[in-house]
Amino acid sequence: MDQQKILGYFIEEAKEHLETLEAGLLELSAVVEDQERLNEMFRAAHSIKGGAAMLGYSSIQKIAHRLEDSFKILRENRISADQKLESLFLKGYDVLQNLIEKLQGTFGLNAEEADKIVQDAESSFVELQAYLNHILNQDEHSNNTDVFAQVKDLLTQMLSLFQEKANEQNRQSLQQLCTQLGQLFPNIDNWQIVTNNASKAIANPHHSYGTLAPVIIKELKQNSDYIELDQENKIKSSEALQQLASAKLPYVLVSLEPNHIAETLRRFLNHRQLSQLAQALT
Repeated sequence: MDQQKILGYFIEEAKEHLETLEAGLLELSAVVEDQERLNEMFRAAHSIKGGAAMLGYSSIQKIAHRLEDSFKILRENRISADQKLESLFLKGYDVLQNLIEKLQGTFGLNAEEADKIVQDAESSFVELQAYLNHILNQDEHSNNTDVFAQVKDLLTQMLSLFQEKANEQNRQSLQQLCTQLGQLFPNIDNWQIVTNNASKAIANPHHSYGTLAPVIIKELKQNSDYIELDQENKIKSSEALQQLASAKLPYVLVSLEPNHIAETLRRFLNHRQLSQLAQALT
């Protein structure tokens, strides 16, 4: 097969790929939600790049490669497409279309002219890449905000359950909330330890809600704040939470203030036990 026929096949295939790209870019806001269409656009740019490289048309290869790289970002990240992003992609598409039309023309694609077209298009692709990065950063910030809003909501639900009468069903619901909190930051090992300890402490029926609530709510809130402040190295389970998680018998937290100790003992000991304790202390 002679070179002219090979070139003809390439141009025909390239025109079909251009149609795929144009149709997708004109509906970019919808296409970014459709993984299969994104894959089609990526493959279209990739095919043009490969064919141009085989035939030695480096200008077409470079532009198709730039579009391919940009489509790869859309495939691998959840991006919200707006009018500006669509416009920047269409600029890149127009450059590729222009080069292929010149290749199909009577005089073919002049190498010097093609290099000039590629050079002039560079600023548009730099702007496209910068805007993609901008959207990625915005979306990441938005996602982070959503995650911490979920933390707040789950802690609010937990506090509400702690205010109800303790029973097996409530404890299971509280443990489920601990699991959900853990799933929000699955790659932070210390956070997993904290939420697991909280769940273990809640599962112990000997612990009253009055004992559990102040420790667990404070612990989860404080450690989630560390995550939000990018201070993950500070995340840890306090000694109080660790003891609640591992205790086999009822575990009671008291301050060293005498009146508070006396009040706590009256809650857990009967009159006879209090008398025996008083004799032992004296």
